[in-house]
Amino acid sequence: MGAMPGPYVIRGSVSLPEAELQWRFSRSSGPGGQHVNTSDSQVELRFDLANTKALPEVWKERALERLASRLVGGVLSVRASEHRSQWRNREMAATRLAALLAEATAPPPRPRRPTRIPRGINERRLRQKKARSDTKKGRSGRDWS
Repeated sequence: MGAMPGPYVIRGSVSLPEAELQWRFSRSSGPGGQHVNTSDSQVELRFDLANTKALPEVWKERALERLASRLVGGVLSVRASEHRSQWRNREMAATRLAALLAEATAPPPRPRRPTRIPRGINERRLRQKKARSDTKKGRSGRDWS
């Protein structure tokens, strides 16, 4: 088959180091018929987020905080079993892990600066409401005798 396509880039020049990835393979419950009973096509990829040297400190702190509910002892785990091929499941797991870390290490969004509504827009809205109100008032037949 060849070597794994990589490196899996998180953002910029930061990527997942192959040395810090731990792979585990097991029998998948997914598609594959009788083939699934004999091959270890399910992939579990583990990455020790708490002890990694690959991420800048700021990113690591951010990721540990945002992924706290997914971590077990500081280790992030991703599983893939959609495909019949272990190879494709490996690619899927590594891509998922990189995407998860990219999202978790992203800087927080800029705070929104509140703005004032221009007076003209507010006055126009009130004029339109008044016109609509007058139109509807004109429909009532109370004045007819």
